[in-house]
Formats: sequence, structure tokens, C-alpha cells
Amino acid sequence: MARLKRLSGLDVCVILEKYGFREKRRKGSHILMQKHTPEGTCTVPVPNHKELKPGTLSSIIRQSLVPRKEFE
Repeated sequence: MARLKRLSGLDVCVILEKYGFREKRRKGSHILMQKHTPEGTCTVPVPNHKELKPGTLSSIIRQSLVPRKEFE
């Protein structure tokens, strides 16, 4: 598996928007991204930081079901 890029919270939001997520709200230092599907609603919190830690980014990938290659 390739290493994840060092991305900011806003970079991650742009990638999620390509997969149908929309910004639900901003509160403090977090952006709530949401996607409605026939199976239900997927909500992913994204920290609005300059650089996300690898573990945080992995968690966002796992929750959003967006292919990992988009973040490499």
C-alpha cells in the first residue's frame, strides 16, 4: 500500500465532494461532511487543520468508503 499524502482538512473536503459529500455545517475547528444514499446517511467529521495526522486520515477514509487511492 502506498503512503498517504499529508493533506489539510480542506483538501480532504474537496476529495469528499467529488464523491457526493456536501458540507453540512462548521463548528469550531471541524467540518461535518454528509452524503445521502438509499441505504442511509453517511456523516464524516473532518478537522479543519493545516495537516491531518495519518490515523485521522485513515479513519476518514474508512468512514466515507472513498477509495484509498484518492488520498495517496
